[in-house]
Amino acid sequence: MWKEKTWQYETRGVDGNVTLFGVNIFDYEWESTGKRVTVRDPLYGQEYKMAVYTVMIDGQQHEFAAGEFSACVWGFYLEKY
Repeated sequence: MWKEKTWQYETRGVDGNVTLFGVNIFDYEWESTGKRVTVRDPLYGQEYKMAVYTVMIDGQQHEFAAGEFSACVWGFYLEKY
């Protein structure tokens, strides 16, 4: 059966200190893809529109969606099956 990819919650953390893809994602330059996705906060159920970015880590490109849940508290989503 064919299963579609969806944006799923991965992690949250404070501005400047979030581990994603095994690194502090704030130490890398994010490149906007120009896309936005609608996601749901897993704690409170609120919907957010978040921008989609790519980042190069050790020569490999990764894509993620990110945005602020509240002041300096970021949520990160990855596209998964």
